[in-house]
Amino acid sequence: MSSSVKETFSEVAVESRPAPTPPAPAALAAKVRTLGPSMTRSMQRVAEAVAGDPAGCAALTVTGLAERTRTSEATVVRTSRLLGYPGYRDLRLALAALAAQQAAGGAPAVTADIAVDDSLIDVVAKLAQEEQQCLADTAAGLDVTQLEAAVSALASARRIDVYGIGASSLVGQDLVQKLLRIGLIAHAHADPHLAVTNAVQMRAGDVALAITHSGRTTDVIEPLRVAFDHGATTIAITGRPDGEIASYADHILTTSTARESELRPAAMSSRTSQLLVVDCLFIGVAQRTYDTAAPALSASYEALAHRHSPRSHR
Repeated sequence: MSSSVKETFSEVAVESRPAPTPPAPAALAAKVRTLGPSMTRSMQRVAEAVAGDPAGCAALTVTGLAERTRTSEATVVRTSRLLGYPGYRDLRLALAALAAQQAAGGAPAVTADIAVDDSLIDVVAKLAQEEQQCLADTAAGLDVTQLEAAVSALASARRIDVYGIGASSLVGQDLVQKLLRIGLIAHAHADPHLAVTNAVQMRAGDVALAITHSGRTTDVIEPLRVAFDHGATTIAITGRPDGEIASYADHILTTSTARESELRPAAMSSRTSQLLVVDCLFIGVAQRTYDTAAPALSASYEALAHRHSPRSHR
């Protein structure tokens, strides 16, 4: 297929994709953490300012915020849009709402890093705090419109292929195992070569789902692109909705992640939020297909019941 045709497909996909819902005020800090690394330094200054002092920034005009962050009005507007708001006016309203929440005692938790000499008690406490914040951030920032569209596509799919590498592959396998138990035809592909050769067989009515925290993993992007070019509905679960993966995704589900440290890379922290999104997808699909899902799930439990029966001692 020619590059011009592929570009046309990408443009159509972007135009037909449901308009994203502006994030709730509580999700603003999560969006800044998620998108910050991919921003320019000037945009980072704007994002850090609004997340760090929502009350103070809510009182500023676009010119005032540009002066405070030593940037330009255009940078402030671009940052607002990247964070999910149509314009600075919408971001300013969200900042005012967030400031009110914080004044009422809803200030966000501070993420704590794990040190090499931390006791196991401290490790448990810090990891629990990280996981809770990561889940809360993902839930707050998840676009329900996109989620509903993804659930509808999966529920009616003739065939579902899931692509992921490394830790994301484990998440993909988890989703496939769940879908198989409610009677759907689903396959998880961790081998990038097999993923592409299978993607070639995808057609309209099929669904291809890619999981990549960075949004730049070539071994995941390539099979999704092939499936997209062959007419399948495509879904991306990613922590970088502005990454290359977005060019080939009809529906994008954004995940959050805890701050990275030497002992806790992104691959570990991102998996928590990915699993939450996978569970949301599965429950949504099970609800949509309940008449067939419930008997299938019951049958799978019954088939495995004898393996969980207590054995008598000889």
